[in-house]
Amino acid sequence: MQKKQIEHFLRTLGKPLVKFIIGLGELTSFIVKALYHCFVPPYYPKIFIRQLLDMGFYSLPVVGLTTIFAGMVIALQSYTGFARFGAESAVASVVLISVTRELAPVLSALMVAGRIGAAMAAEIGTMRVTEQIDALITLSTNPFKYLVAPRLWSGVIVLPLLVLIGDIIGIFGGYVVGVYKLGFNPANYINSTLQNIEAIDIISGLTKAAVFGFIIALMGCYNGYRSKGGAQGVGEATTNAVVSASILILIFNYILTEVFFSK
Repeated sequence: MQKKQIEHFLRTLGKPLVKFIIGLGELTSFIVKALYHCFVPPYYPKIFIRQLLDMGFYSLPVVGLTTIFAGMVIALQSYTGFARFGAESAVASVVLISVTRELAPVLSALMVAGRIGAAMAAEIGTMRVTEQIDALITLSTNPFKYLVAPRLWSGVIVLPLLVLIGDIIGIFGGYVVGVYKLGFNPANYINSTLQNIEAIDIISGLTKAAVFGFIIALMGCYNGYRSKGGAQGVGEATTNAVVSASILILIFNYILTEVFFSK
């Protein structure tokens, strides 16, 4: 009886573990193929430009709204906390560091993952279940070069640009709250911001953004490419793309923060 219980326990534990290892191997194989085809011709510039517009230009309103309100909230919250210790003058530097290091890259990536990651998974998943990817192979067109590589390149290039714009908008949001609500002197606020800005703050945020852009595009393409089972499968692929990208963004955010700022 005890032997059967042990076998049942091991079987119950083993199935998810084996499934996880298989999935990890498939993802690793997908990443290796995708990276290889990113650097090997032929290239498809029209598709690349379209992905740049979809991920970049059309995501600007979402990123702008997210970062400006994030900067405004940080200004309010930091002022409330620092007022207890008479350190209200540190509000500008806190807004600067919070936006450039964390808020702009992370919030922008999460918003883009919800918007673009889902769209990529849905588009490629629909092509998979309607056998359009098989048709590409029949026409001697490599799906990795045609579908995956342009999206990966656009993710790596566009998200840092979005985050850079988000940095400016988020800092401006903090400035608006600081000057027009909290009563800071505009010149002093700007001088405090300029004096405390450091290259590492900007570089770390843009590096995070490039990694996050790769993750978003990778998860969207991977889940869409492996979708099956008709409309229900496409829906599951879309959900998995957003959830997995969001979780990986948070995990790699900690890892990159540890790399840049650990002593």
